[in-house]
Amino acid sequence: MNVLIVFAHPEPRSLNGALRDVAVAELKAQGHEVRISDLYVMGWKSAADRADFPLLAPDAPLNVAAASGEAFKNGTLTQDVRAEQDKLLWADAVILQFPLWWFTMPAILKGWVDRVYSYGFTYGVGEHSDKRWGNRYGEGVFAGKRAMLVVTTGGWAEHYSDRGINGPIDDVLFPINHGVLFYPGFDVLPAFVAHRASRIDAAGFADLAERLRARMRTLFTDQPIAYRRQNHGDYLIPSMQLRPGLGDSDAHGFALHIAR
Repeated sequence: MNVLIVFAHPEPRSLNGALRDVAVAELKAQGHEVRISDLYVMGWKSAADRADFPLLAPDAPLNVAAASGEAFKNGTLTQDVRAEQDKLLWADAVILQFPLWWFTMPAILKGWVDRVYSYGFTYGVGEHSDKRWGNRYGEGVFAGKRAMLVVTTGGWAEHYSDRGINGPIDDVLFPINHGVLFYPGFDVLPAFVAHRASRIDAAGFADLAERLRARMRTLFTDQPIAYRRQNHGDYLIPSMQLRPGLGDSDAHGFALHIAR
């Protein structure tokens, strides 16, 4: 199988760099083909701006969604964006790996999403009617592919627990898992999270590395998160409200959108 790792850490000698090497070695040992988009090494341009749309008239107002849709349709996206889209189409599984900075991904990775997820490629596609509202949330260009996050944090696991001050880690990562990955169709696996990243000693790393190897061995067999699919009856269309009676009586917030 084909695996794409989109890697976003500025220091190759970091814990992230070491974990990436562990993952790549294990995936290759399992017979998978691996490609890496190392965004810092690539010098990835983070900002979506006029330079992304060279055929846009200088006096035309910039609407990024409309401009990216036109460029995608006409095959005039910049070469760096087209190359990443080709990698995504090639991959059977995608791993986004990054340190958690201020409760989200680093800007360079967000910029990768902003520029690579063109209108007409990952969103703005499919029938919009009283029965369907586009190919999204479980459908779309990446349907049938898998995705997961490999994340490091400085905080303790307790800090990211149900009663922890940072909030549950699943809630912190929900906008990425559900919005960036599930929205365009990926089956999303539970994240692999390494806590207290700056305090891991040799023994701790050995344990962490073995747990990551185990996750790589089951990348294509683990059960994905059971997010509710948009067009399969759980939501009222076009309001996109969860149908009355769905969801556990004690569920609220993000948890409502996972079928228990």
